[in-house]
Amino acid sequence: WAFTTPGAVGNPQPANDAVDVQFNATLSWTAADNATSHELYFGTDAEAVKNATTASPEYIGPRALGAESYDPGGLAWDSSYAWRVDEIYAAETIKGPVWTFATADFISVDDFESYNDIDPPDPASNRIFDKWIDGFGTTTNGALVGNDLPPYAEQTIVHGGAQSIPYRYDLTGKSAEATLTLEYPKDWTAHGVTKLSLQFRGSSANSADKIFVALGNSVAYHPDAAATQMTRWNEWVINLADFVGVDLTNVGSITIGIGTRNVSGVDGTGTMYFDDIKLYR
Repeated sequence: WAFTTPGAVGNPQPANDAVDVQFNATLSWTAADNATSHELYFGTDAEAVKNATTASPEYIGPRALGAESYDPGGLAWDSSYAWRVDEIYAAETIKGPVWTFATADFISVDDFESYNDIDPPDPASNRIFDKWIDGFGTTTNGALVGNDLPPYAEQTIVHGGAQSIPYRYDLTGKSAEATLTLEYPKDWTAHGVTKLSLQFRGSSANSADKIFVALGNSVAYHPDAAATQMTRWNEWVINLADFVGVDLTNVGSITIGIGTRNVSGVDGTGTMYFDDIKLYR
């Protein structure tokens, strides 16, 4: 004969003890075999979550099989959370472990970790050059991001995590910029943030050129006119107040460029790397 011993849920997302979790995170888990439903608990006190019952304030409610996720509706800045999922079987309830995570003290604009090497038309495709729109196929934009062949994102020269964005530029008779249309975050005043930070790395072999960040028509230039030749990883912090005329509650896109925006005819070529674009207080 065969039988299955009832078990607990697994594969929590965010992972147990995860840090720097973003504020729009959704909780998810994998159901145990043969469970009929789930009971979800969530709060800021791990001990309270551990001891919670269906009468406790930490009790979120039942979750049907096939609905293994929960949107807490916006998490707090730099805070700790705990959660638990009990599995319901016909004959018993299996109490789940307590999982914990901590939210970040920054808002991630793009850390480049979500991009993959899956080509269309697969719905899972999320290639870096399909989101960061560059000058491919144009004669006026000399920026090309991503690698021609997988891995499309840079996986050796990185600042944090496993990926960064490689950015080749050619300013011969053109300018160079790449633009990401934002889905999240669009409100750049949330949680009281006031600064934009990004990591960049150039090379002494690059031509000496400026780099800039633009929000819409408002442009901020790095103070070093030869920033493209700065080796190692460098953090560039920009006060959001410098982006004059931009509605920071509804930022539609972010552009990274080389040279002077909309000015062509200055020869210059090279390769840059960018990583960890964040918003800080």
